[in-house]
Amino acid sequence: MVAYETRLQSDPRWALSEGSRHFEERSAVQDTLHRITRRLSELNIPYAVSGAMALFHHGLRRFTEDIDLLVTRDALTSIHEQLSGLGYLPSTPGGKNLRDTRTGVRIDFIITGDFPGDGKPKPVAFPDPTPVSLESDGVRYLNLATLIELKLASGMTNPARLRDLSDVLELIRILKIPPTFADANLNPFVREKFHELAAIAATTPDE
Repeated sequence: MVAYETRLQSDPRWALSEGSRHFEERSAVQDTLHRITRRLSELNIPYAVSGAMALFHHGLRRFTEDIDLLVTRDALTSIHEQLSGLGYLPSTPGGKNLRDTRTGVRIDFIITGDFPGDGKPKPVAFPDPTPVSLESDGVRYLNLATLIELKLASGMTNPARLRDLSDVLELIRILKIPPTFADANLNPFVREKFHELAAIAATTPDE
């Protein structure tokens, strides 16, 4: 099995065509997303799609080479017990993440109770996926407020995650999210940063 990201790097022509298929929602990542979420639903394992594929669902469409799924710690144990060796293998020996053996796409798991960004305790933690997810075409995605809150907390506390702040800025621009969204939906820990980004979006709408 060739890792998906390895094939992208080694075959530029295929990578270009795969990128085109991604925006047509026909890429290996899209196929892997639907296959793993269908299996989790069949097993009654709660999850929520996070990361780039959640952004894609909410309107910020960009290419990605992996899938992020929010699950509880007990759910992660069940996933490995019931799926490892049956179309999925650990992406690294003994690791928590899996790789689809058909497509080579990596599936990264985010665990309820862990903390975004620098991983240190803070007022915002990764939540249980069930109450913060919404279903669309049979797939459960993080709702917009939770996605934004987690990305803000991540970008605020880890300099290596500044792209998360950029993602929020782009969501504000694309979806025309008003500043009042923060007070009604976001943890106080991240509200000031949201307002800061909303002000930037208002003054530079075309950048």
